[in-house]
Amino acid sequence: MTLPLFIKASDPYMQVMSQSFKHRPRRIASYNIRKARGLDGRRDPGRVLDVLNGLDADVIALQEADRRLGDRPAAVPRDMISRHTDFEVVPLASNDVSLGFHGNAVLVRRGFGVAHHGQITLPGAEPRGAVSVTLDDGLCVIGVHLGLLRRSRRRQLQAIAAQVSASENTVVIGDMNEWAARRGFEALQDDFTLHSPGRSFHAARPIAALDRVALGHGLNLADAGVDESALARRASDHLPIWADV
Repeated sequence: MTLPLFIKASDPYMQVMSQSFKHRPRRIASYNIRKARGLDGRRDPGRVLDVLNGLDADVIALQEADRRLGDRPAAVPRDMISRHTDFEVVPLASNDVSLGFHGNAVLVRRGFGVAHHGQITLPGAEPRGAVSVTLDDGLCVIGVHLGLLRRSRRRQLQAIAAQVSASENTVVIGDMNEWAARRGFEALQDDFTLHSPGRSFHAARPIAALDRVALGHGLNLADAGVDESALARRASDHLPIWADV
């Protein structure tokens, strides 16, 4: 579903949609927004927000949410998120200009309480990090953007697994950069079930399921998918994924 540009959180449609969330599983989504630069070369934060609004998600993990150089300013301004979506930005950044940590940010729908949030520094050949957000009901969402080398990804998943104290309530979701179906995820196999909602890369012609979700054994997957709308195919080089938990 694609919504018109900049539907406001106060609009009746958004209010009805928020009420419907109480009667369904929690929807967790992930989207590598490529610093808001679309396949047409334009940096268009508004287009990214339209995609996010169309996901009907309760929690969204973003990757490449901040630009790479300098102080890493947000690719999508906070005030735009506040004005044109029903999401709050979880305060995961180490400065006042970024949305997240190593480009990883998390949006939580207004009305959902956050009990805890934190950063996870990851090992590897290139600087990487993950973020952790625990909701008031105990559900923990870890947003990740793993490295380009498999040996780094394995070490990064080991570091994430070591940080998780109650894996049965945990969702690990994001751009995992792994082309293989199972290889490389050994660190998660004891405590998590790995799911691939579908092919999410490259957005113009999806051939790889780089974006995955892993659920602690206490969680059930009700449904999952990839947003293959025309807008999502233009807004980034990845397509968003979602999982109803």
